[in-house]
Amino acid sequence: MSEAAKNTAWNPEADPFVPRAGLAGPHRQTLASWLLPRRHRLPAAEARRCRVTADVEVLCHCHWQAERQSAPTVILVHGLEGSSESQYIVGTAAKAWAAGMNVVRMNMRNCGGTEHLGPTLYHSGLSSDVGAVARDLIAAEGLTRVALAGFSMGGNLVLKQAGEWGGAPLAEVRAVVAVSPAMDLGATADALHLPENRLYEWNFLRGLKRRLQRKARLYPQIFSADGMGSLGSVREFDDRVTAHYCGFLSAEDYYTRCSASRVVSAIALPTLILNSEDDPFVRILPESRVRAQANRNITWVETRHGGHCAFLAAANGYDGRWAERRVVQFLQCF
Repeated sequence: MSEAAKNTAWNPEADPFVPRAGLAGPHRQTLASWLLPRRHRLPAAEARRCRVTADVEVLCHCHWQAERQSAPTVILVHGLEGSSESQYIVGTAAKAWAAGMNVVRMNMRNCGGTEHLGPTLYHSGLSSDVGAVARDLIAAEGLTRVALAGFSMGGNLVLKQAGEWGGAPLAEVRAVVAVSPAMDLGATADALHLPENRLYEWNFLRGLKRRLQRKARLYPQIFSADGMGSLGSVREFDDRVTAHYCGFLSAEDYYTRCSASRVVSAIALPTLILNSEDDPFVRILPESRVRAQANRNITWVETRHGGHCAFLAAANGYDGRWAERRVVQFLQCF
């Protein structure tokens, strides 16, 4: 157990995850979490643009408590080809709101229909965007207690930002949570290309290619969608598109420079990493696991089952979205 966990009322060993009956497999968990209908209770959101660089804005959907300055705030960051409307984002938002928190559902660059808000692509290294949103909201709203929570690619972003801050984070940021974090990008890209994961890769690739087409229509002087038909993997897309337009030498250079695993040792904020051993495509390398577990500020919780950003348990007194509940319980301690 980490020092962060010892110093709070949150017990990482309590409430162990037990998969819902009939949903113990990684693909069953992952696909069911996407497909099962859900209902949420959230007040209407305030749409807000936050400037992250001189020429780029991102769109956030904010849900404020009546006393927003005194309430804790969680900034939620989605995964690859997701948005502020992703089910796990809205589900976590509803639970955090019910627990008395302000909730900010952040769209990464170009996501949530915002391709027109800047002449750049998004990628897994833009951790500074998360920091910029936090700074903007803290300054504008007088927030005093802020947490970052990311899922999958968003998990990589929040961990990377916390590691880059090191011992000098924003004073108002109190905690970080990463669920199924893609913190080893190269290994995860390669796992996506395995035969059993081609459905996921195809879905991501389809979204990435369509997004590039939209960017090319908006900014034809910068982007071209020519030759996309030959790209058959996420690694190929990152090699030919992400690296080319985002200043990397290659996909491998991009993955090496942008993986949060490089900086987890420097994280000084109380942090929860929640991962499943049977995640179908996120791969956390043994050396990355060792670095994270050696950091006394990180609480590492790894379940046997859970799939990718799924963790569907029996609906006993709540909706059974176990990870979402555990995220909120952890953040309530800060």
